Amino acid sequence: MKTILVINGPNINMLGIRERDIYGNKTYDDLVNHIYEQAQIRGIKAEAFQSNYEGEIVTLIQNALGRYDGIIINAGAFTHTSLAILDALKAVNIPTVEVHLTDISKREEFRHFSFISLYAEKIILGKGFQGYSEALEYFYNK
Repeated sequence: MKTILVINGPNINMLGIRERDIYGNKTYDDLVNHIYEQAQIRGIKAEAFQSNYEGEIVTLIQNALGRYDGIIINAGAFTHTSLAILDALKAVNIPTVEVHLTDISKREEFRHFSFISLYAEKIILGKGFQGYSEALEYFYNK
């Protein structure tokens, strides 16, 4: 059974509260339930984490070495700022899929660049919760 680490970055825990016109009404708990349901359908063990702290995300990635077959990451705002997360992903060399609920390429200019994209094998933008399903399917077929 494949084991996938799902990392969600800052403010994703505020789904259902923040900018509902952009992110909708579903909550972070809804997202986690969706991830676990979709993983179970595919016979994948998923472990989901959320943190508002860059260093904690770096540590999660470092601790994934030898424990996970893949990483799905939505680094939130750290997507556009964190060399540390990029370096951690490179260091552990675990296949990674980058997911964003919204299409960051169609949002504010400062959201167009992603450090994570410099490493990720696959990038899924703007598909909401379905993006996580597609990422799990990618690992299922890999």
